[in-house]
Amino acid sequence: MKKLWITLIPFLGMLVLSGCGGNGTSGTTSNSSGTPLDKDVSYALGMDVGSSLKRGGFNPDYDSFVQGLRDVLDDKETRFTQEEAVGRIQAAFSAIMETQSEGQRQAEIDFLAENSKKPGIIITGSGLQYEVLTEGTGAKPEAADTVRVNYEGTFTDGTVFDSSYSRGEPAEFPLNGVIPGWTEGIQLMSEGAKYKFYISSDLGYGPEGYASIPPYSPLIFEVELIAVVK
Repeated sequence: MKKLWITLIPFLGMLVLSGCGGNGTSGTTSNSSGTPLDKDVSYALGMDVGSSLKRGGFNPDYDSFVQGLRDVLDDKETRFTQEEAVGRIQAAFSAIMETQSEGQRQAEIDFLAENSKKPGIIITGSGLQYEVLTEGTGAKPEAADTVRVNYEGTFTDGTVFDSSYSRGEPAEFPLNGVIPGWTEGIQLMSEGAKYKFYISSDLGYGPEGYASIPPYSPLIFEVELIAVVK
């Protein structure tokens, strides 16, 4: 949501500075102080703003939206100060984010509950779910150890978001420097093992998410422990 607001600020600011209002002239639209834009470009700008609002979860009242735009462009008295307008938009963002978060959290709960019923799923005290694909015979790491692994991470719909296989080389990292689900899970493995982990957001990236990881995302990792690095 914050990204949408950041995107719209310079764009709407550009509209105000350019003065894209209507004066009824044929083929172009502008106010008295702005640079004229033809109807096709004006329409394209409207499409762009509409697309951004739709992606962000906004469905504004059309008449009020246009009236606010016209009042600013025509230098008329507005219903709110700029600070009040920003406050109302931010409040709307917060409400939408809260609603989305509730839905995402429930979807995560439902997925993990259903997944826990599958044959072969083991659940630890923290709620970490895993299954053994191949058991290993080598050393087991401790939390302070560095490990070398191959892995693939997917969302619940099967979309791959990270993979050492696609990069063509294993990853190496200290176990106490990764998400809790990895720190706990890989300590269950022996060298040569391959496990599949189902990691809740509580053991992953939480309610905020991270980079391409949305909030409240349960993550699925297939991990092969190659070696405990000494």
